[in-house]
Amino acid sequence: MRLLCLRFALVCCIALLAVQAFAETVARCGDGWLETIDGYAVLHLKGSPYEMGYQHGALLKESVKQNLKNVLESKRVSSVEIGGVSVKPRWVIDTLSVVQAPYVPDWYREELRGVADGAALPIGDVAAANFLPELFHCSGFAVMNSATTDGKLYHGRILDYACDWHLQDHAVLIIAEPTDGIPFANVTFAGFIGSVTGMNAAHVSIGEMGGGGLGHWAGTPMAVLVREVLQHANTLDDAIATFRDAKRTCQYYYVISDGKTNRAVGVDASWNNFDTIEPGVAHELLPKPVKDCVLLSAGPRYDELARRAAESHGKFDSESVKRLLERPIAGRSNLHNALFEPASTKMWISNAGTDGGPAAEQPYHAFHLSELLTHKPAENAERLPLASR
Repeated sequence: MRLLCLRFALVCCIALLAVQAFAETVARCGDGWLETIDGYAVLHLKGSPYEMGYQHGALLKESVKQNLKNVLESKRVSSVEIGGVSVKPRWVIDTLSVVQAPYVPDWYREELRGVADGAALPIGDVAAANFLPELFHCSGFAVMNSATTDGKLYHGRILDYACDWHLQDHAVLIIAEPTDGIPFANVTFAGFIGSVTGMNAAHVSIGEMGGGGLGHWAGTPMAVLVREVLQHANTLDDAIATFRDAKRTCQYYYVISDGKTNRAVGVDASWNNFDTIEPGVAHELLPKPVKDCVLLSAGPRYDELARRAAESHGKFDSESVKRLLERPIAGRSNLHNALFEPASTKMWISNAGTDGGPAAEQPYHAFHLSELLTHKPAENAERLPLASR
């Protein structure tokens, strides 16, 4: 019996070491720190907006510099199309940053300034690049209750945008613990403090999909509103109110889920319209509803999403539901995919390959927000200097 107990203890120790071996602290800065988990960059930020921004810029300094250079001075992408007219990417981003500046909250400006100081970059460049998410276009879904094998809610998010800008080379999962707000996970890229994909410790998850109305930019940037949800929404209704009560810009659709209540909705929000889409309810743009499902996409991709959701209704679990994230529902320029299980705060993330291969065809990395919030950095890790301001 004693021998069996010793063997069991040895097996447990080996298993624990095997799990821990995948996590490695890279460096520390103030209360923030960077680690890699199975090769994926996980950035822990804590404190005031400026402190979190500074930690971000300092701990990912070279990645932030290269990523923002790609965005602002891209040689790969000579133009983007706005209203049928081809224009330079930098022109679009600079225009956005000027038009939307009056609607950006002070805390967001402070965090941007922290990133700039930490990465030793001009604040103008950091601020301008952070308006890029206004151009993202995507798909999303939530399946729950009768649609899944055990009634759990699964929230999937497909981000289709500009793999040729090589944002995927600077992918990072930010685990933020703001002084004023709810801890949250932001699936993002080095240098970007807004959000288009994320989940918070209150079990609320969110992803967006771009719509029409490009040019209606006089309002709070979409990525700021999504970040507001992550940082302050305790419930699905809180999240809905964030968009309903905001000075909105061009048209975006959102899938928002709350694991505490097993509820999810689609949101259609633009500068002149606001509407929610309940699970299983038809919409003029979404004519193929499926019971206990929120399905947002467009054209043939929506048709395929609805077909797969109906075909596997009642059979979805955390593995089989990934079929709703596959091609051709995911586009050719599929930058990242995320699957959330909000009730448990588990998540699975994949990013496009360095060769531009879609995220849907890459391996998923598994994370658990509740568990990540208990991580501690290695005491002997390199300590970067704090801001001198």
